[in-house]
Amino acid sequence: MTNELERRTQQPDATPRKRRRRRTEEPQSDQPIRWVQLRLIPIWLRIIIVIALFVGVAVLGLTIGYSYIGDGEAGGALKWSTWQHLLDIMEGKEN
Repeated sequence: MTNELERRTQQPDATPRKRRRRRTEEPQSDQPIRWVQLRLIPIWLRIIIVIALFVGVAVLGLTIGYSYIGDGEAGGALKWSTWQHLLDIMEGKEN
């Protein structure tokens, strides 16, 4: 018994080699696993994309509405003279 106790208390001269542990099971804990999500598109770029899509859809809607529904030219919806004419009508000015 005493020899066994002495062997346990004695420190070895060389430091023990570190061994790699094989992970066979996931560590069990009470905390749920959190997924880390990386943003592929930054928020500022998302805002710019949304604004660009909004402008594109508005231009497309104006063009379709002016050319097909209003019987005008497709490019006429984007001319300043068309908008000036609409503003004049709203203000009550006559041509």
